[in-house]
Amino acid sequence: MSPKQSEHVRLFIPGPVEVREEILEAQAEWMIGHRSSAFAELYARLQPKLQQTFYTTNPVYIYTSSGTGVWESASRCAVRDDRKILHLTCGAFSERWAEVSQLNGKQVDVLAVEWGQANRPEQLAEALHRSEYDAVAVVMNETSTGVMNPVAEYAEILKDYPDTLFLVDVVSCYAGVKIPTDEWGIDVCLTSTQKAFALPPGMAFGAVSPAVLERAKQVTNRGYYFDVLEIDRHHQKNNTPATPPIALMYAADRQLDDILAEGLENRFARHLKMQQMTHEWVRRAGFELFSEEGYHSPTVTNVRNTRGIDVSALNSFLKKRGMMISNGYGKLKDKAFRIAHMGDIQPEHLEELFAAMDEFLAQEG
Repeated sequence: MSPKQSEHVRLFIPGPVEVREEILEAQAEWMIGHRSSAFAELYARLQPKLQQTFYTTNPVYIYTSSGTGVWESASRCAVRDDRKILHLTCGAFSERWAEVSQLNGKQVDVLAVEWGQANRPEQLAEALHRSEYDAVAVVMNETSTGVMNPVAEYAEILKDYPDTLFLVDVVSCYAGVKIPTDEWGIDVCLTSTQKAFALPPGMAFGAVSPAVLERAKQVTNRGYYFDVLEIDRHHQKNNTPATPPIALMYAADRQLDDILAEGLENRFARHLKMQQMTHEWVRRAGFELFSEEGYHSPTVTNVRNTRGIDVSALNSFLKKRGMMISNGYGKLKDKAFRIAHMGDIQPEHLEELFAAMDEFLAQEG
């Protein structure tokens, strides 16, 4: 075992996640110019594979940013100055996206529920009945709480509002659960690479509908870096407006091949199996799930710290055994802890984690 391998800590945190050596090595391709034909070939090679994983015929733009950058792109480009955007919030990240819209000068209404709960479709229906919106924005898989929102049910409601664009953050569930972008009528379906896609951070994807491009033409100040019209203009030439993360694109090319070789349905089934394994351990170990029944995430489990353990001490214990989980996020620190079961993590890895966690709990008494 090399010194580098001996220092390796397997990540069971909800991003950045564990990345396989083959994917890390794929970044070591010789560098190419981003205005070269070789780059255009790489970009074009990614497109059909990205479209397949998003279940879309729309273009999938490549952003040199985290998913937060695509929040800003969607908020700026999909909402006109004299119109409003409705944000459904249920945790830290959905709340932050609403803040991003506000900081970009948009008129924002918020439909909020308590952390741990899901946004109910009937609440959305009522809000749309009361007021007109240019867009509805939702985080499908709220990483801070372990809640999976019922996006398919929102989609049914929004069919009656064709002028309201549907913006969906799938950051911590894309490549871990099926997201039929076109079937659900999602206008901006956005993600980043460091979650269930299992790449290093630094790149994001957005499947964007023609309706967003038409809307953007009516928005005066779209900025430049995240302007979908500028991005689309370069996309037509298999390129990007600004310098892209070429090494990450090589890694994505390899990872997409591996995901499709595993089979999308097989990959989704593996995530559900790991969710079930995690939930079984939570209950067996005397803890409770933080997310409400019926809305549990398939990629990250938030565990209510009902036993009052020292989460930092648990992680110190795990780190000595080459593993790491995540503390509760924000106001949930020490009150909960999160176990990510996403990306290329396998069931046998979870078995090793749970054995180590059981050992810690046994010595705690």
